[in-house]
Amino acid sequence: MSDSEPTLAQVGEFGVIEAINADRRQPDAVELGPGDDAAVITAADGRTVVSTDMLVQDRHFRLDWSTAHDIGRKAIAQNAADVEAMGATPTAFVVAFGAPPDTPAAAARELSDGLWDEAQRCGAGIAGGDLVSAPQWVVSVTVLGDLAGRAPVRRDTARAGDLVAVTGDLGRSGAGYSLWLKGISEPAALREQHLVPKPPYGQGRVAADAGATSMTDVSDGLLADLGHIATASGIVIEVSRQALGPDHDALADAAAATGQDAWEWVFGGGEDHALVATFPGAVPAGWRVIGRVLDGAPAVLVDGRAWQGNPGWQSY
Repeated sequence: MSDSEPTLAQVGEFGVIEAINADRRQPDAVELGPGDDAAVITAADGRTVVSTDMLVQDRHFRLDWSTAHDIGRKAIAQNAADVEAMGATPTAFVVAFGAPPDTPAAAARELSDGLWDEAQRCGAGIAGGDLVSAPQWVVSVTVLGDLAGRAPVRRDTARAGDLVAVTGDLGRSGAGYSLWLKGISEPAALREQHLVPKPPYGQGRVAADAGATSMTDVSDGLLADLGHIATASGIVIEVSRQALGPDHDALADAAAATGQDAWEWVFGGGEDHALVATFPGAVPAGWRVIGRVLDGAPAVLVDGRAWQGNPGWQSY
C-alpha cells in the first residue's frame, strides 16, 4: 500500500465504519446491522450459541506473511468452527479491530472484505463491532449461532464404545507454519492453509443429526482437543496411526523439506479447525473413523500408548 493513502487517523472512526460497511448485504438473521448503538439478531430457536476469540499480531498472525484479507478470513473461520462444534449454524459476527493510527485505512477495508468473505461462506454476516487505536493489530470476534431445535453437542457426553471420527484436514496448518518459518515456498497449499484455515462448514450439524455424543474443533491440536473431551467425559480415547495415515502422507513433502516429523503436525499441529466427534454407531458421510472410546481414567492414547511428542498449542 502506498504511503500517500489516507490513514485510520485521517479518515476517522466513523469514516472507516461507513467505508467498510458500504454495500454489504446482511443475512435474514440480522434484523439491524451496523449504524445504531447495537445490532439486533434473530434467535428463532430461542437459544443462542456464543463464542469469542482474539487474534493478536505476532502471536496469531504476522503482517509480513498474511494480507489483511487473510487475517479477516482466519478470524471468522476459527470462530465459526466453535459454533459448528456445538452442532449449530453461525448466524452473525461482531468484530472489534484495534490498530495503530497510522495504519492505512485501505487495510481496514481489506480486513473487512476478508471478514465478509469468510462469513458468507458459512451463511452469516458481520452485524457490528468497534474500532480502537492500539499499538499493534488486534482482532476480536464474537460469533452467534443457531441450534435450530437441536440439543448442543457437548464435550462431556462421550461414552465407552463410541467411535471417534474426524472431518476436515489435520496437520496442514502446522506444516504450513514450519514452511513459513524456514522460508520454504513449497508446498504452497500448506503455507496457505496456515494463513487461512478451512473448517468443514455444515458438518457440525450433520454430526449432531447423526447422534454425535461429543464434538470439538481441532484448534489446539488433535490430541490436546481430544484430551478436553476425555477429561470432561471421564473416558479414554484411543486413536490409530493407520487411520490417520492419509494425513501423515499428505505432509510428507513438507516434512522432508523442513526435516521434521509429520506426526508432530498431525497430532499436535492445531489451527486446522477440523471437527472431531464421537458417535455411538455408524458415522455420517464426510467423516472418517480414527479411533474409539474406552473405559478408564481420562487419557488420550495413540495405538494404546501415551504420545511422547507435543500434544498441541498452549496459550501461555
